[in-house]
Amino acid sequence: MAAYHLAFGQDGYLYVTGPTTSSFEAVHRVSPAGESEVFYRGLGRPQGLAFDSEGRLYVAASVGGRKGVVRIGPDRAAELFLAGPHIVGLAFTPSRSMVVATTNMLYRVDVDIQGKPLP
Repeated sequence: MAAYHLAFGQDGYLYVTGPTTSSFEAVHRVSPAGESEVFYRGLGRPQGLAFDSEGRLYVAASVGGRKGVVRIGPDRAAELFLAGPHIVGLAFTPSRSMVVATTNMLYRVDVDIQGKPLP
């Protein structure tokens, strides 16, 4: 497995992506014992990863042909959270804002208590 983007979840597992040109890539999950499994498959070019305070995983990727930030809940259902081109990374601030990195800019997105972008 190629591991380019990494984030630890609240469950103690390491989450990993290794983007290629495929539109059906996976987020892998590695246990503390080193065992690997597919956490979610079906993303296009998955890159940066981050978890919110509720344990939901956010991935800079495309899903269903739409580019942006994809949110994957504990039930492993994925939805486009934030649309936008050229997003390669993201992180959450202590104040719950999301910082999104594109190939040439940084943006701050304010997120409400339910984890939805604010206008």
